[in-house]
Amino acid sequence: MTTTRGNLTGTPVLVVGAGIMGAGIAQVAAQAGHAVLLYDMRDGAAVEAKAKLAASLQALVAKGKLTADAVAQALARIEPIGQLQAAAGAGLVVEAIVEQLEAKRALFRQLEGIVAADCVLATNTSSISVTAIANGLEHPGRLVGMHFFNPVPVMKLVEVVSGLQTEPAVAQAIFELSRSWGKTPVHAKSTPGFIVNRIARPFYAETLALLLEQAAAPQVLDACLKGAGFRMGPCELIDLIGHDTNFAVTQSVYEANFYDKRFVPSLVQREMVAGGLLGRKSGRGFYRYPEGVPALPASSAAPLAGVRELVVHGEGALADAFAQAAGTAAAAVGVVPTRERDSRWTGLSIDGARLVMTDGRCAQALAAEMGAIEVAVFDRPVQWPMAPGSTLAYAVAPGAGSAWQTQAAAWLAALGFSPVQVTDAPGLVVARTVAMLINEAADAVLQGVCTPEGADAAMKLGLNYPAGPFEWLTRWSVPGVIAVLEALDAHYRGERYRVSPWLRRQPGAVAAA
Repeated sequence: MTTTRGNLTGTPVLVVGAGIMGAGIAQVAAQAGHAVLLYDMRDGAAVEAKAKLAASLQALVAKGKLTADAVAQALARIEPIGQLQAAAGAGLVVEAIVEQLEAKRALFRQLEGIVAADCVLATNTSSISVTAIANGLEHPGRLVGMHFFNPVPVMKLVEVVSGLQTEPAVAQAIFELSRSWGKTPVHAKSTPGFIVNRIARPFYAETLALLLEQAAAPQVLDACLKGAGFRMGPCELIDLIGHDTNFAVTQSVYEANFYDKRFVPSLVQREMVAGGLLGRKSGRGFYRYPEGVPALPASSAAPLAGVRELVVHGEGALADAFAQAAGTAAAAVGVVPTRERDSRWTGLSIDGARLVMTDGRCAQALAAEMGAIEVAVFDRPVQWPMAPGSTLAYAVAPGAGSAWQTQAAAWLAALGFSPVQVTDAPGLVVARTVAMLINEAADAVLQGVCTPEGADAAMKLGLNYPAGPFEWLTRWSVPGVIAVLEALDAHYRGERYRVSPWLRRQPGAVAAA
């Protein structure tokens, strides 16, 4: 079957499912000028959804964000229906029902007996295989994923997901239609988690792993990642999503990938789900609600001690920034810093003590390699300049004296950060998280799930990330990311941190990090 619907603009749309997602999809389609039929198997649900939608749109009129005329026209285009047979003339069906494979299959089989053969069938599934949903249909080529993000009227991203039998013309028609609805579509191949839910797993997983080994408190880990530009930390975001939902998605991706250790769920989260500590909706998760995330203790870095010799090590933009900040700070203690550009590490040497930007290795390992006792390692600022006073994790090598522990924090504060000490874990917090996000995105590109540009757009628009994984890679370096991943792999001795072959194939991958 080849669709004749190369252009779906203006075609009548049937939305099946009148919940939050379905109502949002109906709103966006109606505001784009489509006649929309809204159906839900529960009697009266579609009528109730339209009434709620009317109330929310009127509230936007009151705020001056929409005109009364535009709202009236959009609402006039939405017609609740009580029987699917009333939608025989639809040119596009968007399904937004329960996330159960058999329920979706049954619905689309039923619809094939109602709509025309060239009607495009779209599923809003966030995790179920589009190929599996299409199995058994008379015309499987017209089924495509059209994955919106909540709240639909606000979020710009639409993942256009092609199963093995989805016709390219159908996927492209939905891509263009999404654009006409004011969305930013990205093409994706139907694999577990598609783009966003797959690439995002390490954002949660690395924090959960750090919590398991008691590296820091949840509010500290959240503060570190917010300091790197994320709008919410992983712990507060999981509390918002719901631990049961987040755990279920992780478990689904893990199982769908044949129990690949990269996606293994967390024992910490399983215990919380078992105890009903689901986050905001239960009143308690990582944090108690309505109080929310507790504030970190006020930072009170000690003054810089007198220094005889200060050396800035490393090459590149971050080393240059550290040199400039260190020069300003050093003036207060009467020393002029020198520069050692050929060092294999980036950071400061202060009278022989080492303050090293993480390359993935623990402070203990660096101290052993450098033959030094006074060593501290600090997290990688993945965006520069960072906001003044951004939280930055650091760790001190075992055996370092208390005076150096104090001065390590003092120098980080002098460089413009708000330092927080964590357990000496490899890759600290931000570096390991971002390296793993890049690595997962690289594997997604390797497997044809998306393009680098699609991955960047999806993560920024779908989850409000401060940058896309390949944008981070450009600012960092392929060897630098590989070094962190290999250090994690060497430390934990498992499959979780294996480097994507895509990264190893990039120019310069074998260069020194």
